[in-house]
Amino acid sequence: MASMKLLESPVNPGDQLDHYRIDSVVSRSAAASVFRAVDLRTSTDVAIKIPLPDMQNDPTFTDRFNREVEIGEVLDHPSIIKVIPDRERTGIYMVMEWFDGKTLRDILKQDRTIAPGRAARIVAAVCDALEYIHGHGIVHGDIRPENVMVGAGDRIKLIDFGGAIKAAARRLTMTKLSQAIGTSEYVSPEELKGRRGDARSDIYALGVMLYEMLTGKMPFQGVELYDRIRNYPIPPREMDPGISPQLQEVIYRALEPDPQNRYKSAHDFSQDLGHLEAVGVADRVEIRDWKKKRRKASSKLAIYVLIALIPIVLFALLLYVARR
Repeated sequence: MASMKLLESPVNPGDQLDHYRIDSVVSRSAAASVFRAVDLRTSTDVAIKIPLPDMQNDPTFTDRFNREVEIGEVLDHPSIIKVIPDRERTGIYMVMEWFDGKTLRDILKQDRTIAPGRAARIVAAVCDALEYIHGHGIVHGDIRPENVMVGAGDRIKLIDFGGAIKAAARRLTMTKLSQAIGTSEYVSPEELKGRRGDARSDIYALGVMLYEMLTGKMPFQGVELYDRIRNYPIPPREMDPGISPQLQEVIYRALEPDPQNRYKSAHDFSQDLGHLEAVGVADRVEIRDWKKKRRKASSKLAIYVLIALIPIVLFALLLYVARR
């Protein structure tokens, strides 16, 4: 990649890039654009990711981009977007298989929440992809709805391996990572402490994503981000009683602050999602505490209502007496 020429001007639909015809824009970000294109040698549709000219000289972005290409060309799984090796390309860009679908983020923007059965199926499919990459010594490192494509029949493709790390490689600390890509709402507690993330960090991020899919809210947000180091979020059933106790238990197992208590593998996570009826529901202190808080809140509300009604009742009595 280092010997390839920089693309000094933006690429637009109608242009030809080597032996690819650029047809349409799929997405644009501050760092790169993704296009739908046709490989003129085979007449097949592909997706092409092209860094913006200003980003091609950025060392951090270049490292992420090269890593995404390197890892993507090695992985071969039906639920992972395939990066197509092309030794004939002359510029800095990436060629990927074309997949008809939209990101999970786009689905959530449209629907806000996803029904429990469908959410469990989608997350189980992501688990299968994670089990595959973890088995190859790779941690995705950026699991979030933007990086999950959903197609017909809820078939999924895991995308964007720019943040992926090979387990044997030197890893960025959380401090350096946050400087590069910002503190994510999906980052695990151990990474927030500055520790090296591993497969269980991907599982935590996927637990955050499942919580968001079911409730339409993040388990932690804003100033609460660092609460995840030692705390649990509001029980999902507090927001939607339609979420089963078993599914709530699965979420809590994925969101354990201590990675030692979390699911040991994506396979275990997937197994529970596929067999919810067999999931034992723990008597969790954190859920009991939330129930106590809810009862206290309800009692306070009742008291406030009664206090507010006192002047109304007194006024009504005075009015009644005056009319007599």
